Amino acid sequence: MVYPERKKMAGQAKTALSLGQRIWNSLSAWTLRQAGFQKIGLRREDLYMEEDPLVAEAIRRLPAEEQDLRLFRLKRAMDCSLKKTILPKEEWTKPEEDILYLTPYIKQVHKEKKEREAWENQ
Repeated sequence: MVYPERKKMAGQAKTALSLGQRIWNSLSAWTLRQAGFQKIGLRREDLYMEEDPLVAEAIRRLPAEEQDLRLFRLKRAMDCSLKKTILPKEEWTKPEEDILYLTPYIKQVHKEKKEREAWENQ
């Protein structure tokens, strides 16, 4: 038997969750804009440090074209930094362009590392 008050509570929880999600999304977008890396043409994952072995391997696995684009963005950002300027607004990285292009590769490398460790510990 389904109690009507439970249905009502479930609907309220869903609304509260969507409100929380909207607040989180707004805060996340604001934080990304304040970080400033978009003003020099970088994507979020361009900031990952290559000294991390997982990131280095993930970058190595990127398609050549994506590696070239990443290198171009980093060089252009370095140039802006040295000149103490920002790009024209039409060249800023737009939120819809700031995709997570490196994360799938990092996850795959991490998964393979875990599998390798499990195999070696058998």
